Amino acid sequence: MDAGFVLRPLLFLIILSSSPVASSAPASDALLKLKQSFSNATALDSWKPGSDPCSQQDKWKGVVCFNGVPRGVRLEGMGLSGKINVNALGEIKSLRFISFINNSFSGPIPEFNRLGSLRAMFLSGNKFSGQIASDYFVKMEALRKVWLSENEFTGKIPASLGQLSRLVELHLGNNQFIGNIPNFNHLSLVSVNLANNKLEGEIPPSLSKFNANSFVGNADLCGEPLGVKCNKKSENAVTGRDVHKDGYKKILAAILTVGIIILVVVIILGIIRRKKRKEGLKVVGDRQILMEEIEVKVLVPKKNGADLSKRSLGSSRKGSQKGGSHKGGGGMGELVMVNTEKGVFGLPDLMKAAAEVLGNGRSGSSYKARMANGVAVVVKRMREMNAMGREEFDADLNRLGKLKHPNILTPLAYHFRRDEKLFIFEYLPKGSLLYLLHGDRGPSHSEFDWPARLEIIKGIAKGLEYIYTELAFLDVPHGNLKSSNVFIGSDNEALLSEYGFCPFMNPNARVLFAYKSPEAIEIGKVTTRSDVYCLGIVILEILTGKFPSQYLSNGNGGTDVVHWVDSAISEGRQAELFDPEIANSGISSSMEELLHVGAACSQSNPELRLDMKEAIKRIGKIKIEGGGLPSPS
Repeated sequence: MDAGFVLRPLLFLIILSSSPVASSAPASDALLKLKQSFSNATALDSWKPGSDPCSQQDKWKGVVCFNGVPRGVRLEGMGLSGKINVNALGEIKSLRFISFINNSFSGPIPEFNRLGSLRAMFLSGNKFSGQIASDYFVKMEALRKVWLSENEFTGKIPASLGQLSRLVELHLGNNQFIGNIPNFNHLSLVSVNLANNKLEGEIPPSLSKFNANSFVGNADLCGEPLGVKCNKKSENAVTGRDVHKDGYKKILAAILTVGIIILVVVIILGIIRRKKRKEGLKVVGDRQILMEEIEVKVLVPKKNGADLSKRSLGSSRKGSQKGGSHKGGGGMGELVMVNTEKGVFGLPDLMKAAAEVLGNGRSGSSYKARMANGVAVVVKRMREMNAMGREEFDADLNRLGKLKHPNILTPLAYHFRRDEKLFIFEYLPKGSLLYLLHGDRGPSHSEFDWPARLEIIKGIAKGLEYIYTELAFLDVPHGNLKSSNVFIGSDNEALLSEYGFCPFMNPNARVLFAYKSPEAIEIGKVTTRSDVYCLGIVILEILTGKFPSQYLSNGNGGTDVVHWVDSAISEGRQAELFDPEIANSGISSSMEELLHVGAACSQSNPELRLDMKEAIKRIGKIKIEGGGLPSPS
């Protein structure tokens, strides 16, 4: 009996310890079968029987792993030819993307549509030919990226492509596709290339947001992006309903006019109401903050065992009845000071302050408030922050309040409620990096030359280095690095804000920018490499002057800076990437050096990115020609 009792746990441990080997063996066997199907596989000499494709010691070239499991094969530019063993790929249950770009495969497109879990399929730069069945993509609902450019495909574009609701990138350029472009009835697409085919008819309205470069080289195409007007025959052939288009336009115009009138009336009434009501309800933009009749306190961290300040800032007829407590649930409304460098203030001071909307995003809304004592602050309203209880939240915010560095913006205070949290930061007149790059280009923008931009990037690197030292215990020390969270000081120094927020977020919340990294989109997991990806986007944004589509929740608008930069570098066109405002006097080696750092940080595969330490080190070494700037200390 005792032996059996011991045996069962021991057997259980043996099974656990052996399970990774059992799970990786089929993947390695399948990959070896795939290798055998190629006619020329000398580039895959690292693929050896008995080794682990995902181990650091035996790493197989071109196999992309995550947490010790193969997630993709990236066999690009290896001179491969022959057949692609789709059966072998199907045995790798964890497979999420394949890339055979720039090889010598030919013949019909393989039956990759049997791999229903694929999220990306890159086949550009081969010699695949023939027609693709209209229903080829029907069972590939997870697909987000399809690259078939520079092959020899013929026939019509498969209609099933238009049914992929998650499709983000579609590259079909430089083939021989014919006929009309199918409708794409979703807004997820951010990158489209249908250039240099034999397409005809009107460009569907759903693709009209893309520029002419996406459609050039199709002599019989017409539509808004190309500036070519479609005749009535082609218009009616495309939709079959356009005979009533003018009538619809008139109805829509009438509805729009009425809507504008109603909106103007509502705005006027709101202004009048705001002037009349001095207390209670404060209208800020299109949101309302209700100052409840509850006890409001300002709490300042203790020094030498005693409170520096605790004073009541509001009367309470309901506070004692509601049963609110410091652990707080719904009754207590308090502002907790964690940094008193700008003075001590309370929630009523904010309620009475003149306020203006600075921005609204997925993570929350930002307001500028100028209080009676002249102090101007930024108030950030955040939702989806219920992962911690009150005591743990207080402890973490007090820790953040103690951080001090020339390149970080330390929070001044916070307000805790179940449904939302308020964070108060110092207001900086120059605003955010986002505003300087894409906002009103006033007098201050003339100072935003290349040396100033490099100084800002170096400041970002210094701030990250400090955060990664002080918050090294976090899985993602920053988590929300983007240009709207980089503020610019009076001397053009960069100050980072909204760092250390990941632990506060609800498990299913995906509002912080780190969750827009490719690995977070693929498997819902963020790491320090996600912060590196965010840093790469900011670097590319500063160099190009373009608004990244990566910031947008649906990708509808902006520029896919990652794809644009990767394509230009690979084709030797990097000179066209730089913002004309910094490239007018020539492109310097320091610009090109930083461009490659940004590209290396924003690689789709997290394993191919720089780590944060290396990224900071490389940024610190970049100097302006003929002088230089100090490296991060």
